[in-house]
Parts: sequence; C-alpha cells; structure tokens
Amino acid sequence: MTDRKDQLAHNLARVEERISAACASAGRPRDEVTLIVVTKTYPASDVRLLAELGVRHVGENRDQDAAPKAAECSDLPLTWHFVGQLQTNKVRSVVNYAGLVHSIDRDRLVASLSQAAVRTGRETELDCLIQVALDAESGERGARGGVAPDGVAALADEIAAAEGLRPAGLMTVAPLSGPFAGRPRAAFDRLMEIATHLRAAHPTANMVSAGMSADLEDAVAAGATHVRVGSAVLGVRPRLG
Repeated sequence: MTDRKDQLAHNLARVEERISAACASAGRPRDEVTLIVVTKTYPASDVRLLAELGVRHVGENRDQDAAPKAAECSDLPLTWHFVGQLQTNKVRSVVNYAGLVHSIDRDRLVASLSQAAVRTGRETELDCLIQVALDAESGERGARGGVAPDGVAALADEIAAAEGLRPAGLMTVAPLSGPFAGRPRAAFDRLMEIATHLRAAHPTANMVSAGMSADLEDAVAAGATHVRVGSAVLGVRPRLG
C-alpha cells in the first residue's frame, strides 16, 4: 500500500506541475482550475489514498461502480462528480452520492434527475453540467453523447426550471470526428464561446469542465475551470471484462 501511495503521490505531483505550468502560461491563477481525479475501474482503496494526498474531487462514469465506492468512502471529505453517460434508470442511485453530473444532454434526463432529487430530499440542488457535442449537427447527439451547440440554451432553461437542479455550466470531450477532430484547443475555445453565451442567461452557470490526461494544457489555456484526469494519476486502466 505504501508503494501505491508513493506512486499516486508521484503522479499527482506531475499532474500538478502540468496544471500549474499551463496556468502560468495562460496568465491564470492556479486556484482557478480544479482537478477532478477520475477513478473509474480503480478500487475504493485508491480513493482513500488520494484523499490522504489531498484530493477532494473524484469522478466516476459508471453508477454500478460508483455507488458502492462512494458508500465505502462516505466518511471522506470528497465531492463526487458523475462524468459518464447517464441512463435514466440510474438517476435515483446517482443523486444519492453525486454533487455534480457532467453529462446532461436531453430533456428526459433532466426530468428524471429532478424527480429523483426531490424524492431523495437532497439538502442542496444537484449541480448539472450540459455536455456539449462539438461533433454533432443541429438536433443530433454526439458520438460520445452530448447535445449539439444550438441545443444548449434550451436545455439550460429546462434545468433552471426543474425542481432540485441547478445549471452549473458546460462539459465537453474533445471530439474524434468532425471539424474539431485532432484540434482540442480549437474545440475548447469553441466551448468557451458557448459558455459565455450561457452565462449571459444563467450567471451561476460558470463551470467549464474540459480536458483530460492528454489535453489538459489545451483546456487550461482555453479557460476551463475543471479538468478530469484519470490515467495520468492512476496509471493505465485495467481492461473491463
């Protein structure tokens, strides 16, 4: 366990150096960027070690893995971010542990989350980020989920009107196809443009979740407030069965 903690500490330090350097290059204070460590496929024991090393934001993308892990780590001072595609039949579970959901991309999901949040009697509203698909045409969803850019405003209005939910900002994954394929900085710049328009209508929707292990520098340069880093901290992921 000591070896694993040392490995995680080393990896975290390298990621911190990358974020700090990217902030310095962009002329941004380091505290403007929050690191979310995505622990999918890794055990609760790693989450505990990360918490001992100062990590406070943890991301998961599969409820069947996240729910038991969050329960096992419920004594830790952590904020859980659900970052994967969310099926409506999982929302009742997710609202019990997640502080933020990063993957809102359809009206039906908004309605289901609202009903679940009210039913469970959450003390605080569930922060919802709209996933923007920069590879999607109008009215379509992206290859990795997400709503087309021209659908963001209406979906944000739906979230704002839904009981128990709060529009918190935007999320994207650098697309593998379309005009932004292989151009993460351009993709994140486009996301920031959309975010500016969103804040005009919903001033509290000021989060921008973008950038992962391979492209976090581009995200920070563009103005992201949150980066989602997994393998650079935890190592190459085991293959799922």
